[in-house]
This record gives sequence, structure tokens and C-alpha cells, in this order.
Amino acid sequence: MNIRSLTRGDGAVIGAAVLLFIASFLDYFSAGDCGSYCDKIDLPNAWNAEKLPLVLPTIFLAGIFGAVMIAAGRFLPEGRKFGAISLPQAGATLMVVSLWSAIWGMATAPEEADMGPGAIIGLIAALIGAAAAMVSPAVPALAAPLVPAGGAAPGPYGGQYPQQGGGYGYPGGPQGGQPGPYGAQPGGQQPYGQQPGQPQGGQPQPGPGQSAGGPQGATGGAPDPNFQPFWFAVPMARPLFPEDGSPQPIAELAPGTWYLAVEQRGQALIAQTQDGRRGVLQDTSNIQRG
Repeated sequence: MNIRSLTRGDGAVIGAAVLLFIASFLDYFSAGDCGSYCDKIDLPNAWNAEKLPLVLPTIFLAGIFGAVMIAAGRFLPEGRKFGAISLPQAGATLMVVSLWSAIWGMATAPEEADMGPGAIIGLIAALIGAAAAMVSPAVPALAAPLVPAGGAAPGPYGGQYPQQGGGYGYPGGPQGGQPGPYGAQPGGQQPYGQQPGQPQGGQPQPGPGQSAGGPQGATGGAPDPNFQPFWFAVPMARPLFPEDGSPQPIAELAPGTWYLAVEQRGQALIAQTQDGRRGVLQDTSNIQRG
């Protein structure tokens, strides 16, 4: 699970869910002008199933479960669906249901009661969550990663490399320089693990006797005996497939995270994630080499 898979819109949805959870414990109605009798009136919140049987599941729980489904869907391989829809799509639907129920609840409130803080905050939270869930894919500012790709480069198994100073395996080399866009190094330095004669920042070149294209060239071929491990990052989320050739991805590489390339097979790389899983990265175009 990588928090870098979340977007800013997902962060807004999660914040709305937290606000919904807090609002569920506040009074859903207020007594209005009750004078000295206010302290004698029992005002229910959403958890009072006897007086408000539908408020909790249709407004608050629907919004919270919708946010959980949206966030959980970001950690699944791209394109994974349950039936005809994906988890984020189902979560966005629940967020809209939560908003509609909150509006309907306020419209049908008893005339002798005013809307309490639970109803008002719940409506605001449902509006924020539904809006963020629906428009995030179309708004670049909300579709951007929640955690920027900058900062310390993560090492294997969750370790962090310092920004200055370098060492073995550190992206940037002993001089401590940072890798440029898609493998270019400041000052013309050769990226760590770059093979002689290989275009800088380009795709790994097939070894002797290996095919240069097609399915066999993308995943087959013998390992390159001259290959040296190096760190790399992907420009966008890309699936990592099993080494046995199964079509079902075992993980998804997220942008902004460093992964270790341990072997080269044709144009594909054998990559290792922070939790130690190994798989085949078939699409190595525009990777950022460390």
C-alpha cells in the first residue's frame, strides 16, 4: 500500500468522511426557541436508531463507506473491477447518495424543529465529498498526487536516503546529485547502472541474441550477464507482472517512489518493490533512473 497513489481529490474525500463521522455524534435537530425548556428536550443524533432510523445509514455511513471504497480502489491494479464497476466508481455513487439523502433530510424536517449542527455539518461534508469524488478525474489540480514526488528518495523496504551525500545505490551517485527528468543527470553524469553504449535516459537495450520487439522481446530472453542493479522511478502508475508470465499483475508501481531493478530481460526489467516482491516491468519507457 503506497500513500503516493492517492490524489488531492482523494484527500478531500477522506477529509469529508472524517467530518461526516464527527457530525454523526452531534444533535441532528435543534429545538429552536424553547426558552427554559431546552435542557429538558432530548435531541437525537444520527446514532439514535429509534428516532432517526434512516439518517445514519443513508447519510453518514453511506458517505464514510464511499470514501473508504474510493481510497481502497487507488491501491488496486489499474482496471480492476468488481462486476461492471470499479471500487472508486461505487464509492463516488455512495457519496452522491449521501449528499442527496442529506438534502432530502433537511427538506422533510419537522416544522417544529430546526436543523441541528449534525445535519448542517453533515450536509457540508457530503457536498464536499460528492463534489471531490465526481470532478477529481477531470480537474488537474485535484488529480495531482496527494504526496509530492519530492523529498528524500525512499530506499528498499521503506528506508530513506538522505538528499545530500550519496553512497552505494543512492540515486545521483557519489556526488550527491539528483536524477534529472527521465534519467538525465546534472552535468552530463551517467546514471547509476547505465550500460556502456546505452542511450542515456532511454529504454534498456536488448542483449546479444535477444529480440528487439514483440511479446518475446518485451518479457522473454536470457538475463543480461553485464547488467548492474540500479534504482528507478516510473512517470506514471504501471503494473508489475509475475515472473512466470501470468497476465494478472502482482503490484502497481507508483510515481514518486524508487524501485530497484535487479535484472534485465530483453526490454523488460525485473523490479523489486519495498516489501520485497519481484516482478516484470514490461513498459520501461521514460523511466527515471537513479
